[in-house]
Amino acid sequence: MQTDEIRPGKGLLEGKVVVVTAAAGTGIGSATAERCRLEGASVVISDIHEARLRRRSEEMGVLGVPCDVTADGAFDTLLDTVESEVGPVDVLINNAGLGGSAAVVDMTNDQWQRVQDVTLGSAFQGTRAAMQRMIPRGRGAIVNVASVTGWRAEAGQAHYAAAKAGVMALTRCAGVEAAPFGVRVNAVAPTLAMHAFLSKVSDPDVLAMWAERQPQGRAARPEEIADVIVFLASDYSTYMAGEVISVGGQHP
Repeated sequence: MQTDEIRPGKGLLEGKVVVVTAAAGTGIGSATAERCRLEGASVVISDIHEARLRRRSEEMGVLGVPCDVTADGAFDTLLDTVESEVGPVDVLINNAGLGGSAAVVDMTNDQWQRVQDVTLGSAFQGTRAAMQRMIPRGRGAIVNVASVTGWRAEAGQAHYAAAKAGVMALTRCAGVEAAPFGVRVNAVAPTLAMHAFLSKVSDPDVLAMWAERQPQGRAARPEEIADVIVFLASDYSTYMAGEVISVGGQHP
């Protein structure tokens, strides 16, 4: 049964410093940041939209750090800022991504590359920067946000699907490399998660179609994806390395 009730935290991230990228909107990033805060973490959010980031950070009472996740060295600056103002980063949640719709035959190089840079490139840069800091400390968790689109064929989504499939492959390889050093790299692959911005920019008939196809007969709420992200960020997932968890029952 769907419920909009916000459950109280259980202290799953008590004492941890958590950074969430692309977290100033209304979707998975924002919901994840709020759930991490409720679970006792010291949360830092980042976003490229500075005004929106400022509003959201003030609403949550957390530090907001502007960050263009596609820029060289952006994650080094972000994580250095967090470590100087809050403390060593225990968890990085790479949530940034960019979609769109274009048939392969009509897709421009710019359309393809922009999606790769924002969606896959940012996951790589964030994972690398976090591993460089976490491995010497022998602890830490990185959670990448992939998508079920990385597993299934969907017309008009070649650029996005390829990028998200790349996030999954990156996660598996990085997870194997990081595990011997006590650092966990895992990912979630969400199904359709409905939120205000998505409703505004998407065809309502298409959204309704995908919602009806879900096993639950509805779209997910961002908070339901956030719960699984928090599990991967918490000490309840200490024996997971390079795993990609499908959220919504849409693994083929």
